[in-house]
Amino acid sequence: MRNLSFSFIIPVFNRPDEIQELLESLSKQDFTKPFEIVIVEDGSALSSEKVIANFKEKLQISYYQKDNSGPGDSRNYGMQRAKGNYFIVLDSDCIIPSKYLTEAEKELKKRFVHCYGGPDAAHESFSLVQKAINYVMTSLFTTGGIRGNKKALDKFQPRSFNMGISKEAFEATGGFGNIHPGEDPDLTFRIWNAGYNTRLFPNAFVYHKRRIDWSKFYKQVNKFGMVRPILNKWHPKTKKLTYWFPTLFIIGLLISIPLYIFGIVWPVWCYGIYFLLIFADSLVKNKNIAIALLSIYATLIQFVGYGWGFLKSTFLLNFSNKEAEEVLPKLFFKKD
Repeated sequence: MRNLSFSFIIPVFNRPDEIQELLESLSKQDFTKPFEIVIVEDGSALSSEKVIANFKEKLQISYYQKDNSGPGDSRNYGMQRAKGNYFIVLDSDCIIPSKYLTEAEKELKKRFVHCYGGPDAAHESFSLVQKAINYVMTSLFTTGGIRGNKKALDKFQPRSFNMGISKEAFEATGGFGNIHPGEDPDLTFRIWNAGYNTRLFPNAFVYHKRRIDWSKFYKQVNKFGMVRPILNKWHPKTKKLTYWFPTLFIIGLLISIPLYIFGIVWPVWCYGIYFLLIFADSLVKNKNIAIALLSIYATLIQFVGYGWGFLKSTFLLNFSNKEAEEVLPKLFFKKD
């Protein structure tokens, strides 16, 4: 694809303040060619219309309002109406570095791919909790680093907070499904099945706020865990033993405590070494002792939430003859 024209696709739900920050960052792109921003208001009670109006002079914005149908369907809605031939899907809680589009175009011209994903990072303005959560969601020492491993550049699974997809691949696959979360890996697997490749663009990163506290973080990773067995059932070739790791990790931790009481200390020592590694790695990356300590707590929440969700969902799916949408309806948006 020689003549690239970009359209950012951004669903928003009750987040005018986030859209303000996101559009401010997009107005500072060093990219010299025109690009489109498609914002889809997904049935919000708090409209972003006034915020968007302030950027009409600076940016080429297409703004749509519709009934609530979930982020996946809203992204499809935006891509169906976008004027570009290459779509960049973002979450509303992202801040975009000024060189983002320049880096994305550079990668696409070097070796074109119909779908790419970029990493996320913690902005200096983020809270300590946000930075700790960002660490565990991206670290190679937790479940977060699997997608971002640079050794797996050509089998990267993009996530919808920072995902590029060509108009051709979108039309060939039909875009996102109605599962949430999990709509992005589901789309990635269908992109692969359609004969297209995905790739990591290491320098096309975003600052992803994740807008979460500890309670919201637990609920988020718990849903991630519940979704994975559904994806395994839909796409059996993508199953990995590593998806069991958080569940086994927590079971092992619970077993190690009574073993320690009865004098078998080595399991507890192993967990102690692991958490020390998390602390040290986070300290090196964040250069902050408080964030390093919070990273240990965030790792525990991630493993407990994901592990319990994965185990519960696996049990329900394997001992029911019903479809996933009937067994776990809260993970699906109903389409009209």
